[in-house]
Amino acid sequence: MNTAFDIKLEAKDLFRFNMYQTYTGLQGWISIILGILAFVMAGITFGHAETMYTILYIGVGILFLVYVPGSLWMRANATIKTNAVLAGTLHYEVSEECIRVTQGEESGELPWDAVYKIVSNDKQVLIYSNRVNAYIIPRTQIGEQYDMFCRIAEKKLEKFRLKLKK
Repeated sequence: MNTAFDIKLEAKDLFRFNMYQTYTGLQGWISIILGILAFVMAGITFGHAETMYTILYIGVGILFLVYVPGSLWMRANATIKTNAVLAGTLHYEVSEECIRVTQGEESGELPWDAVYKIVSNDKQVLIYSNRVNAYIIPRTQIGEQYDMFCRIAEKKLEKFRLKLKK
């Protein structure tokens, strides 16, 4: 079983990956809770405490809930513009031996036993080589090859390493 497809990453794909990385862990949940709590405190202190406290709580809420996603978006845009590898077209070949990624004359292989985990959702497939680094494959670009990719991955990886959305 083999499959192949071409991927061209956009800033939104990199942003979506960064948001997933940021907000799926404990730190992400804590920042969301603190942001909401800050806005609740702003509402409680409005009219009952000094205006400066209300403004401070609003600022903290904005910092947690708006600034982080905004900075991730700007970083994704800058990365796509400055990184020739990510901005170019990547050719993926998925076989029972490995996942091969090629761009121009450069090529790299990720053996299945080196895959940390694979996560997919409606928008993307993430092939992790460790806890932090992943190959990003937009679902719209993998197209009909997604089913074959899933079959190969299910055959080669243990169930606890797979979170595939059909």
